[in-house]
Amino acid sequence: VQLQASRGGLVQAGGYLRLSCAVSRVTFSDYVVGWFRQAPGKERAFVAGISRNGGSTNYADSVKGRFTISRDNAKNTVYLQMSSLKPEDTAVYYCAAYRTIYIRGTSNDGASYNYWGHGTQVTVSS
Repeated sequence: VQLQASRGGLVQAGGYLRLSCAVSRVTFSDYVVGWFRQAPGKERAFVAGISRNGGSTNYADSVKGRFTISRDNAKNTVYLQMSSLKPEDTAVYYCAAYRTIYIRGTSNDGASYNYWGHGTQVTVSS
């Protein structure tokens, strides 16, 4: 399983950015995909997750209403649309995936995710 996140970037506070995560070498629709982030000096934290069919999503309280996760199973890609960005959103962002038999539901526990991509830096300036 390979997960390739798009390049992040530098954004001003209040701005927006979209990350993508391309997943290859799997039957993509068998996998839940999530986004996590790790800020300097902090532990990795769950950001958002999406179920196999995209019908169920889950968000950290800190990003609800500002971030949207979606997936295109035809393109083997998951997206994280981030808006109203804040300096505290600055972190290295990781996409991750795990295979499940359940069509619905996601996990916000990093230990559930077996496969991880390389991180991508998102910096929000004030």
